[in-house]
Amino acid sequence: MRILLIAGGWSTEGDVSLAGAYGMQEALQSLGHTVTIFDLLDFDNLLSQAEQYDVALLNLHGDPGEDGLVQAMLEQAGIPYQGTGASGSLLSLHKAATKQVVRRAGIVTPDWEFVPKKPQGQWAPKLPYPLFVKSETGGSSIHLAQVEDQKALEEVMAEIFQAGCGVLLERAISGVEVTCGILGEEALPPVLIKPKVGSYFDYASKYAADGAQEICPAPLPDKMLEHIKAQALKVHHILHLDGLSRSDFILSDDTLYFLEVNTLPGMTATSLVPKEAKAIGLEFPQLMQRFVDLALAKQTKPKSKE
Repeated sequence: MRILLIAGGWSTEGDVSLAGAYGMQEALQSLGHTVTIFDLLDFDNLLSQAEQYDVALLNLHGDPGEDGLVQAMLEQAGIPYQGTGASGSLLSLHKAATKQVVRRAGIVTPDWEFVPKKPQGQWAPKLPYPLFVKSETGGSSIHLAQVEDQKALEEVMAEIFQAGCGVLLERAISGVEVTCGILGEEALPPVLIKPKVGSYFDYASKYAADGAQEICPAPLPDKMLEHIKAQALKVHHILHLDGLSRSDFILSDDTLYFLEVNTLPGMTATSLVPKEAKAIGLEFPQLMQRFVDLALAKQTKPKSKE
């Protein structure tokens, strides 16, 4: 099958997505597919290229990519692709929007404050310290920091505003980090994440060699594992996601707090979702084939009647 693998682009995470795409290409070629990597920097030729292939696979991170722009264009052209459509992608990229929707549906999430632009005058957050500070649309733990006071907060916020993003402040919850992927309609075995340096899963822990211990299946009671899987699947359904997602949580005592969801999670052979898939017997090439199958199945899925 002829596959166009869309990656890269002008996101701050473009290099990360390209690095993953090379491994995906190798895995798909081992199954006999013809695979071409398309760097989204060549945006003006996206549709003319995609129309020459049987299916498009996306390995995009950040904006553009997870914002639904590429998905909307592929839908307009009738080109099948794996994963969530334009609307669910856009909603999931924006952490403040996602948190509103999931809390409304009864899912527990830490209190937050969205700061869309640099505050003027004597401003202070509504939430007490310590706080997590995040880019409202960023991923890969870029611009993620825990702060204890106003000075540190303003320094991190200045970096995020300089990058052209809004800021999400979130009440810091003490606990362990767990994540759970959804493949098709199946919740995969959750992963317990233990950073080896620092107290949370930051950019260095995520991408440095041996930066964190990622235990799959998570060594937690069966009842809690089933709860994590049920919550990840609930998030997947609430946000109208399709085929693939990964929800991140903090487990504090017996309370599970939803943090965010990723519609195009990292896809190196050692990334979290491939690790979860391997735990149920899906090796990396077979996982890539599932993506192709999901894309083609979505193409033939009948449109819902108005």
